[in-house]
Amino acid sequence: MRVPAAALSCRACSPPVPRRGGGGAGRRARLGPARFGSARSGSGCCCGCAPPWRSWRRGWARGLARRPPAEPRGSGAGARGSPPPAAFCRPAFLQLTPEELRRADDHTGRAVQSPRDGRRRLPWSTGYLSLFSLQGRKGFYFHYWALFDGHAGSGAAVMASERLHLHICEQLRELAGSADPNQMSNAEDRGEVLNDAVPRFHLEKAVSHESLVIGAIENAFKHMDEQIERERASQHLPGGCCALAAIYLMGKFYVANAGDSRAIIIRNGEIIPMSREFTPETERQRLQFLALLRPELLGKEFTHLEFPRRIQPKELGKKMLYRDQNMNGWAYKKIEEDDLKFPLIFGEGKKARMMATIGVTRGLGDHDLKVFSSNIHIKPFLSCFPEVRVYDLTQYEHCPDDVLVLGTDGLWDVTNDKEVAGVVMEVLTSYEPNDPCRYTMVAQELVVRSRGVLKERGWRLANDKLGSGDDISVFVIPLGGPGNYT
Repeated sequence: MRVPAAALSCRACSPPVPRRGGGGAGRRARLGPARFGSARSGSGCCCGCAPPWRSWRRGWARGLARRPPAEPRGSGAGARGSPPPAAFCRPAFLQLTPEELRRADDHTGRAVQSPRDGRRRLPWSTGYLSLFSLQGRKGFYFHYWALFDGHAGSGAAVMASERLHLHICEQLRELAGSADPNQMSNAEDRGEVLNDAVPRFHLEKAVSHESLVIGAIENAFKHMDEQIERERASQHLPGGCCALAAIYLMGKFYVANAGDSRAIIIRNGEIIPMSREFTPETERQRLQFLALLRPELLGKEFTHLEFPRRIQPKELGKKMLYRDQNMNGWAYKKIEEDDLKFPLIFGEGKKARMMATIGVTRGLGDHDLKVFSSNIHIKPFLSCFPEVRVYDLTQYEHCPDDVLVLGTDGLWDVTNDKEVAGVVMEVLTSYEPNDPCRYTMVAQELVVRSRGVLKERGWRLANDKLGSGDDISVFVIPLGGPGNYT
């Protein structure tokens, strides 16, 4: 099956977000730009992947594209350009009527939007696909899906949805245009130079191709964050966003997460985590260590130590449980004057906050975020670097029911991994393996169940617990590839 190249735009897998706040009181505004299976604005989507590449060098040098791509929109500017972000619009593949557009903007009804004709508009499961020239070489394919869950404004999420893939492409292009570093090192030992490359260093360690791709993705996130910082004033980019991206390249999935969105693989009923949440709790030791090294970042208002509760002045001189950056457990210490300051990390679970302000510790943007009614900047504690996990598709035989699920925290707040896997298997078994709509229906069912049903006491799940009041966006990507089952 030959798949046409898509325009160089992120809308296929991460359309821009509406400029509205979301969630209930006390929540971070949720403005996720990728509304695939969204309880606010979007569709349940199934996404595909290409057949695996056998050779790194052959894949880079020769490429696998059989025809040139459409001219990328905005390709002249590239990742370094600064065209104004496009105005918000619903993804074209949703084929929404004017009435459906109105319903999508109604946050009270929280309509779940899905493509009406998945066979015609989503023949390849809505996967994002681009082909890029490599300085005279033939092109290569990589596939890209992303969810951007914004907070405190939509600007950062909109820009990331339109530019992050450009930065990833630029970093991968640099890899494709250079010699294999391990071969270069061996050539230097023999006094040779490969492919007209200029020897720059001698490698004392073997560098795998996989680690090069991981580094390229990490660098792309860094450059994206720097671009948001440079252009935040001129482009009006308030707030920040969590970013979860899946890149399929040469037989492997690279899942990059910076924030509290998550991804899992469901293979033959087995659940394989492909990411983890980055919150004040999960990154406590990193945050405490930074605060210890740079106490000026705390503004004389916070202490880097963690206590099970706030310390009262009358408790000075008494013993209290605590833990610092080196501890996993708890121990006792005598309370001192400095311990009366507000803890750097306070609360637990979804209520945990850093500096009493933010509940995520990795993401893009938030360059102007400060502690309320102070001049204490929070950005130094936030990391834009994602954790990248790799799944090698070539190591396993996959059936039509094996999928990768990407979801924003609106899904995972009320649905655990086992429940998601149960919904996936339940829905997929009710459709024929070659039905192209089956993955879309899985995504839709995940969103509907997490949202719940509107009752007198609010949105309720089947067990009568509170449903998710957050935005919910979901990708369901078949691991068998685009041509095998659709």
